[in-house]
Order: sequence, then C-alpha cells, then structure tokens
Amino acid sequence: MAPVLSPPAQRIMLHNVPWAIYQSLLTAQRDCSVPRFTYDRGQLEIMSPSAAHEELKDTMTLFVNTVAEEMVINTRSFGSTTFQREDLQRGFEPDGCFYIQSVALIAGKTDLDLTEDPPPDLVIEIDLSHPSLPKFPIFAQLGISEVWRWDRTGLHIFRLMRGQYVERPTSGALPGIPATDITGFLDESRTLDRLAWLRRVRAWVHTLPPIT
Repeated sequence: MAPVLSPPAQRIMLHNVPWAIYQSLLTAQRDCSVPRFTYDRGQLEIMSPSAAHEELKDTMTLFVNTVAEEMVINTRSFGSTTFQREDLQRGFEPDGCFYIQSVALIAGKTDLDLTEDPPPDLVIEIDLSHPSLPKFPIFAQLGISEVWRWDRTGLHIFRLMRGQYVERPTSGALPGIPATDITGFLDESRTLDRLAWLRRVRAWVHTLPPIT
C-alpha cells in the first residue's frame, strides 16, 4: 500500500487496501468526526476536512433543515455516517446526508444497513480541493437519488437517472428549490449575521411557487 500524500488538500490515497483493513480503520475511528474514509474496490481515501469545509457543510445542513421545516417536509439528517456495502466493495462518509422521501422507511432506526435499508435521498458533497477518489460512481452504485455538490463555481444539483448523474436546475429532494438561489444564500452566509440570514431564508421559502 503505497501512500500518495496531498498536503494542500489534507488527503491520503492508499491502493490495494483489503476490505478487512478498511473495516478495521472504521472500527478504530468509530464515532470520530475525522478523518473521513472513502473506499472503492481497494482504493482508500483518508481525508481531514479544513475549517472552511466544515463551516460550509454546517451552513448547507442548516439551510436544508430550515427549508424543509418551512416547507413542512419531514427529514432525518445522518451527517457523515458511514454508508457501505461489502458486496459492492464500496463505502463513503458524506459531508452531509438526509432522508426525505424515504424517511418513513427508516422510522426508529439508528443503525442502517444498505443491504436492507434505503440509501439517503440527498447527499451533500463539498469540493474545495478536488478529491483524489471520485465519489459519484460510488454514490450511483449505492443508489443516492440526489447530490448537492458545492465547488468554486457554486452549488450544483445532480439527479440519478438511469445510473448516471445529470445536472438539474432544481432539487427533487426539496421540490422546486433552484440551485442558483441556494448558491446565492450560501454566498450571503459568509457576510450576513446568522440570525438575519436565517430570517431571509425563511421568508424566501414562502415566495416559492406551491408544490404541485
């Protein structure tokens, strides 16, 4: 297993890692917020997020929770929970994730098994320093319906269609929410007082066309 270190991105890539070693690392780091692991058929990325990454993750999570509340949509957030399937030899820990359309199917559950339980309906992916291991193929294999990806150009919404992710202008997980508006609010969150920002988000939700 020859490591390839990428200091600016705070990432380490390991190759030819057996599934058992991946499981041992997960066990050793259970209930720790860092580092985060992504596994794809022997390739293992170990990532330690930056402060900017974590602040943006928390803001996006707050945005989703606030919008869902105002839209009277029930959700459950599982943060950076590990999702994995040994039969596919893939696993990941998202920056954030939500059960929305499938929330009733996991009622009362805290330990999720993707061989029996549905995957999250929405995954948040923050790309401030290009990941070494592409995650979209992993998300697709595990059946993640929608991904919100933030990069230096803004927020992009991707929907899984016939096994491939297609960029869409609006969300399906939170129906009708435009990617351009999310980008605007995330940009504003850097300068506005948090309480003022939340008031703006809540007021904006009620200007959206009704869900049909």
